[in-house]
Amino acid sequence: MDLNFTPEELAFRAGIRDWVAQSLPQDISHKVHNALRLSREDHQRWARILGAKGWLGWNWPKQFGGPGWNAVERHLFEEELALAGAPRVIPFGPVMVAPVIMAFGSAQQQQRFLPGIASGEVWWSQGYSEPGSGSDLASLKTRAERVGDHYIVNGQKTWTTLAQHGEWIFCLVRTSTEGKPQTGISFLLIDMKSPGVTVRPIVLLDGEPEVNEVWFDNVKVPAENLVGEENKGWTYAKYLLAHERTNIADVNRAKRELERLKRIAKAEGVWDDLRFRDQIALLEVDIVALEMMVLRVLSAEKSGKQSLDVAGLLKIRGSEIQQRYSELMMQAAGPFASPFVSEAMEAGWQGDFVGAAHCAPLAGTYFNMRKTTIYGGSNEVQRNIVAQTVLG
Repeated sequence: MDLNFTPEELAFRAGIRDWVAQSLPQDISHKVHNALRLSREDHQRWARILGAKGWLGWNWPKQFGGPGWNAVERHLFEEELALAGAPRVIPFGPVMVAPVIMAFGSAQQQQRFLPGIASGEVWWSQGYSEPGSGSDLASLKTRAERVGDHYIVNGQKTWTTLAQHGEWIFCLVRTSTEGKPQTGISFLLIDMKSPGVTVRPIVLLDGEPEVNEVWFDNVKVPAENLVGEENKGWTYAKYLLAHERTNIADVNRAKRELERLKRIAKAEGVWDDLRFRDQIALLEVDIVALEMMVLRVLSAEKSGKQSLDVAGLLKIRGSEIQQRYSELMMQAAGPFASPFVSEAMEAGWQGDFVGAAHCAPLAGTYFNMRKTTIYGGSNEVQRNIVAQTVLG
């Protein structure tokens, strides 16, 4: 196992770095580096820039319009974007549903949906969790009944991230109640402009309506929007969740936020506190260990060996690290970690007024990160999966 990058890979990284330096809008990178609110247009503007280059689907094979990069090249691309302050690509389209459509969708579905995802023009949402069906996703109750050449969908999804911006949503729906719960689930693609779809934002502790309830009231969905076979959606969902859990780990963002933590500690005068610096050092060691785990998987994939199924491990460690760096930032900032008024910050005066713009908005980030060990499959459930599939 060789974890060193080759000269060719280092040259590839340099090329990505140069392109990002020229193409990433400075106003957007400023917001990312300072954890300021990103608007829908900020996300879409960057997605379109990547899409025009053919890189929004950076993990796609060439046959579907992607660059066809290997695992190491994809990792280097993600790292350079994160360190430069690029917004995290909204994953629901290019990272999550697109691979499912490629693997299990019809040729017609691939031709219809993939171009809009690759260009960054179409915003997708994920309809998985329901009230009472989170980690126990197989208990979902949203029902899709086949009537002629359509499905009639009724039910509710919740915690649907950024669904207020969504144009299409991929949903797990129940099409049968026979046999095991997992065997009666199907995978539907639903136009969110369809009559009967209602989105209700849920305002979180940080004041942001990041998640939503999505209601389906007799929503008519063409049967041609069924991905794969009816009642086989659980298989497709597991395939998708492996991509989601690896994405949640996000070691590259952790490396960027570690540097922000150090900047805050130095600005607030706690860098010289050896006990506090010990906590930063321990965090940095864990981030390096997470990166080594990622590189180990990449090395195995590049050499054609079968890597361990470590998506759950990456999700566990990555989500815990995100919570730790957000907590340490709060501790370093002290009273300046209190929530700031977003509108005042965006007007450009409150940071100067309180003299701690580098700290804003840490409380919101801290509150928001409480969810990372729950979504994508709670860490408790992931530990059980790891024990069964990896440890034996």
